[in-house]
Amino acid sequence: MADFRMFNVVILGIGFMLIFTAFTTCGNIEQTVIKSLSNSTFQGSGYNSLAIIYGVFSASNLIAPSVVASIGPRLSMIFSGLLYSGYIAVFIIPATWSFYLTSVLIGVGAAVLWTAQGNFLVLNSDANTINRNTGLFWALLQCSMLFGNLYIYLDWNGITAVTDTDRRTLFIVLLVLSLLGTMSFVVLRKTGDREEPLNEEDSLLPACVAYVTQSSTNQRKLHVPAWMTMLKLFGTKTILLLSFCMAYSGLELTFYSGVYGTCIGATTQFGAAAKGLIGLSGILVGIGEIVGGGLFGLLCKNNRFRRTSVVFLGMVVHFIAFYLIFLNIPDDAPVVVETGTRSKSYLTPSVPVALLCSFLLGLGDSCFNTQLYSILGCLYAEESAPVFAIFKFIQSICAAVAFLYSNYLLLSWQLLVMVIFGFTGTLCFFLVEKMNDLLLGLPEY
Repeated sequence: MADFRMFNVVILGIGFMLIFTAFTTCGNIEQTVIKSLSNSTFQGSGYNSLAIIYGVFSASNLIAPSVVASIGPRLSMIFSGLLYSGYIAVFIIPATWSFYLTSVLIGVGAAVLWTAQGNFLVLNSDANTINRNTGLFWALLQCSMLFGNLYIYLDWNGITAVTDTDRRTLFIVLLVLSLLGTMSFVVLRKTGDREEPLNEEDSLLPACVAYVTQSSTNQRKLHVPAWMTMLKLFGTKTILLLSFCMAYSGLELTFYSGVYGTCIGATTQFGAAAKGLIGLSGILVGIGEIVGGGLFGLLCKNNRFRRTSVVFLGMVVHFIAFYLIFLNIPDDAPVVVETGTRSKSYLTPSVPVALLCSFLLGLGDSCFNTQLYSILGCLYAEESAPVFAIFKFIQSICAAVAFLYSNYLLLSWQLLVMVIFGFTGTLCFFLVEKMNDLLLGLPEY
């Protein structure tokens, strides 16, 4: 039993790693590729595509639980993986209509994919393995940041135009990787019914979450649709509190995945190497994610004390990174991409400090995400599909909002927004764990 569940988690992580190696690389270079197209009839924009993807992603989280409940997490992930592959395939023979159509489809696919992933991870975990499985999955997933960004750093440094032959070759390779990741889900073993009963102390449905899951049992008897369960969960005190932490994860996702790299590339004091540092920064973020996933997921058993400790550490790590970025990067860096920075930073911009901050951003992000997965999987084991859809709904909306304001707000204001949400989210996370202990009559820690 335990062996095949571990097998499922590993295959799940490898599948996501392959899909997002392809998708992350595609996202990083698509605007450069679009500008280099010799096809004058193509009128697409990578930034417009990103806005469409996040917008549809947010809305589709309302229907994603119903899709996962209807066809199961395994088929849901296969279906979604094919949509990701379709988006990548568009760049082999670009056309404006197919580019924007697949942007809509991948938004739907992303919502279903991440909802199914959370559901499947919970089905293959118990109280003793949820943190380990989350960390293992997260570490494998974030390896995708290494491969895509390493390619950009080595082969795309200083490149501004891409030939049609290079484009077709590259995207055929990316398409194959995405399809391999999608097909890996075929070998996942079904876990809808547990083959062996779990001890109460090992189950994700022990007395410690009875107050959350009792309503779930009643809802299943009444066959309440998944989307109605999702709407009902939205109004609970636990989700309302955790929504601040989810929102923060969306804000800092936008910052480390897009804004910070842009800031580095726009910092004229870094000289000609500034553009190449974007890929290297992404690699360091990925390394931080992998270290965090391994250290705080694989080495920590699932208990409330360690969850709160890891989230607190994530906040501290991020705040250190924000302070160093505030000192090291000019304030106008996010809004002067084409001309380069005009203002001066408080310290002379340092490449080692900039890259250290990249690592800290990835490390802190892994702290928040692994523990959010852990607490949601523990408290909502029987409602994992709706609750993870809520998580991605809130996260994607906040990421989209952050992408919108990142073009207009100076760096210091963006950092201030994240500090406020990071502190509030951490405090709310502590309150949820405290409420859980009070309901159970557990001793305080």
